[in-house]
Amino acid sequence: MMKLLPLASLLLLLLTTLEARPKPAALKCRTGPLDIVFVIDSSRSVRPFEFETMRRFMMDIISNLDVGPNATRVGVIQYSSQVQNIFSLKTFFTRADMERAINSIIPLAQGTMTGLAIQYAMNVAFTTQEGARPLHKRIPRIAIVVTDGRPQDRVTEVATQARNAGIEIYAVGIQRADMNSLRAMASPPLEEHVFLVESFELIQQFAKQFQDKLCGVDMCVDREHGCQHSCVSTPGSFYCECNPGYRLNVDGKTCSPIDACADGRHGCQHHCVSVRGSYSCRCRPGYYLSQNKRSCTMIDYCSFGNHSCQHECVSIPNGHYCRCRSGFTLQPDSKSCRATDLCNGVDHGCEFKCVSTEGSYHCVCPEGQQLQADGKTCSKCGAGHVDLVMVIDGSKSVRPQNFELVKQFVNRIVDLLEVSPQGTRVGLVQYSSRVRTEFPLNKYHSADEIKKAVMDVEYMEKGTMTGLALKHMVEHSFSELEGARPLSHNIPRIGLVFTDGRSQDDISEWARRAKESGIVMFAVGVGKAVEEELRAIASEPVEQHFSYSADFSTMTHLVENFSLNICPEEGKGETEIRSPCECEALVQFQTNTVAILQSLTEKHILWGDAWACQGAEQLRTEHTQGREG
Repeated sequence: MMKLLPLASLLLLLLTTLEARPKPAALKCRTGPLDIVFVIDSSRSVRPFEFETMRRFMMDIISNLDVGPNATRVGVIQYSSQVQNIFSLKTFFTRADMERAINSIIPLAQGTMTGLAIQYAMNVAFTTQEGARPLHKRIPRIAIVVTDGRPQDRVTEVATQARNAGIEIYAVGIQRADMNSLRAMASPPLEEHVFLVESFELIQQFAKQFQDKLCGVDMCVDREHGCQHSCVSTPGSFYCECNPGYRLNVDGKTCSPIDACADGRHGCQHHCVSVRGSYSCRCRPGYYLSQNKRSCTMIDYCSFGNHSCQHECVSIPNGHYCRCRSGFTLQPDSKSCRATDLCNGVDHGCEFKCVSTEGSYHCVCPEGQQLQADGKTCSKCGAGHVDLVMVIDGSKSVRPQNFELVKQFVNRIVDLLEVSPQGTRVGLVQYSSRVRTEFPLNKYHSADEIKKAVMDVEYMEKGTMTGLALKHMVEHSFSELEGARPLSHNIPRIGLVFTDGRSQDDISEWARRAKESGIVMFAVGVGKAVEEELRAIASEPVEQHFSYSADFSTMTHLVENFSLNICPEEGKGETEIRSPCECEALVQFQTNTVAILQSLTEKHILWGDAWACQGAEQLRTEHTQGREG
């Protein structure tokens, strides 16, 4: 407990002045900020003139203190058989207001419940709600108990509790006070915290011994404190504080800037910039910050009116380009357009058939064959080529060891794909509180490259923003800029979402947009994944496109029912909503995915709860029956 020799000497000096008036000009001491509560005995044994002495005693001490909200704060309570709060530590911050309140005190004139008063000081008067500074600020808490008699309740236990709570107790007895009770109340060392006032002459003798201790040393001025920013002096000691926007390091002296972006709660769409304990959001080039100071909007360069495009202007980040209407071709000047019939006028190179449109053309293939990535040649669709983007949950709840299992699962899918620029393309997206493209569809051209990149993926941790991840997948991952092939090539676009918990944002809008844009969505949930959210993500029919918890039997039904729901049989009057090639590619992708899940089950690989699925032989049998049906 911090020792307050200056306060002890202050008490003695002021007691000597009670009868020696007029007093000299008050000496203001650099004792540092204090929280002082006077606990005054106003029992019936205190005579009126003695109570007046107590008033002068309190006012004389206050007159020598530097009072204020950031300096010393003072509170007063009186007690007899009950406790009355005169004013708390937060009530007054000027000496004049305090003196008026002290002069207006009316003694209670009942019993002497000193223990009750100390308990009130500990439980009420020295709380932050009543104006006491928090303990971590290390502002000394001082209780000055003034009494003239023996307590009618127990004080030893409650005084010990108060001292253990960080309150330093000075016990001042007047004339008839019991010395044993004073010693039981006071903080050690007792010779510095216990005062028995038997006569004013005796106090005058003691005062001179402590007079030169009255003004404390400002440790911040007189000592080498080593504080990087600010030094705060306390009686006999000091501590360091940092400027706003910085935190104190463990050495208690140096300061480090607070990174307000680090907790991930800033909400910046693009970039967060930490600035002295605060932050600001910043957009990537080609975007401007919206009014909410967090989201970013792409600059509409076409709206400037200087693009000179003959037909249409299309804004992109950092610029624009001109586009012609259907049936027209953009000329070398990149602005004007001209109508052409290219099938009859150029060597189109289409293997089967060239279809002219006004100003353009495209190649088509016979039924049962698929247009290749070169846009000209045709091949049978048994290869199962797709544009596949896997969106994996990297939130904190997944845990590092399970995240490694997710990467193994991704690579087992890759093992069964014919990865090449003209075959299957694979992209990977990881999300938590933010979204990160680990690699786009056009990044790697072989399975070995993709598997190595997957194993190098670093675990993000933090939150679960599944809706933000779906938005990123729709707007970026399946764009031609990132390697997705044009829809006219009939290459299925598949989004496979893995999650282990409830999304912290709304998923419905971007799940709907994904499916409306032609992406076939699969949802796989484990652990605490929410079935309602998985169903919202999955494509129709929902039961064939999502798997939940440890039961992967639904994947078997995906394969079994796929031909009936996506590739209807001929002659049944059902409308095909996908080409035969696309259907076969999706069936093969689903079959491969189920096989990987079965392989992981056989090797007892766990993710959260045990993963289980039916045997591979049963899957192949059901798939064959489904296609035959």
